Amino acid sequence: MPGAVVFSGEVPTHHVRLALITYDADTFHERVVADLEDAFGVLGAAPTAWLDLDGVHEVRLVQRVGERLGISALILEDIVNLGQRPKMEEFEGFIHLTLKMIRYQEGLHLEQISLLVGPGYVISFQEHPGDVFEPVRERLRTATGRIRSRGATYLAYALLDVVIDHYYVALEAISNAIEDLEHEVMDDPGPDVPSRIRTLYRDLVIIRKAVWPVREMLARLERSESPLIPEDMRPFLRDVYDHGVQVLDIVESMRDVLAGVRDAYDTALSNRMNEVMKVLTIIGTIFIPLTFIAGIYGMNFSHIPELQHPYGYPIAMATMALIAVALIVYFRRKDWL
Repeated sequence: MPGAVVFSGEVPTHHVRLALITYDADTFHERVVADLEDAFGVLGAAPTAWLDLDGVHEVRLVQRVGERLGISALILEDIVNLGQRPKMEEFEGFIHLTLKMIRYQEGLHLEQISLLVGPGYVISFQEHPGDVFEPVRERLRTATGRIRSRGATYLAYALLDVVIDHYYVALEAISNAIEDLEHEVMDDPGPDVPSRIRTLYRDLVIIRKAVWPVREMLARLERSESPLIPEDMRPFLRDVYDHGVQVLDIVESMRDVLAGVRDAYDTALSNRMNEVMKVLTIIGTIFIPLTFIAGIYGMNFSHIPELQHPYGYPIAMATMALIAVALIVYFRRKDWL
């Protein structure tokens, strides 16, 4: 039913974790809170706060966040429904962002990330513990750059930027795998090459499907007239939009390279099959005259020349050997062997 807040993924075994970071230009506090009420008690008082919720399978907790912030059940439904298309929704008082976090660790892993950006706060919703946000946390801890002196919108931009940057990390891993595969195809392709090509192609399709709507989402965010997005933030949003477009271009070029690797494998396989057929054809050609001679002497007639000759058998075998050697020499001169 529309508005029913029901978790759609596989229920994990880990407990929900609430991590709260509050900061301004001069102060920084990071803690793990045990209760949502404790987090909201700090959320309104701090200049800028970031509440990170790991575990959207805890539907009741997500609903409590919605109740405290006055968020529609339709938005909460999107947060706990893990099959959402990346998108940006603008409401009075907050912005809702949904996108895919991509990591490549012995295979491609996707996780849905939802962000609620409001005046002075960012709330992030994740499926599992572990993310790509550690560089942002480290910049906040060490007051590196301008992040501590900017507000919640800049924090949201920093989180979006690090997610997009990790698309490059995943693509670099896939590019290395394609390069290794290309060398193997050129040298000595193994029987597992087709399955590896299919896996890499599937990964590229998944990344393209995840990144394509992100470009649209970032474009809408950059054009938004929301009071939560100050004018001086637009160059930063335009920059992360350009990164999203560049990721798509890289995905398309890598798909072309992978298609070339697949064609090279098909060519190598065809060449190998041609070599095998050439050898078999040459062997068959050599044995044709030998079979002809053996067939003649195998006929059941009494008066065959040399049939009663004491050296008939050695002469016939020598003739066969001579013909075989002569054919091999001829094939070598023709570069067929």
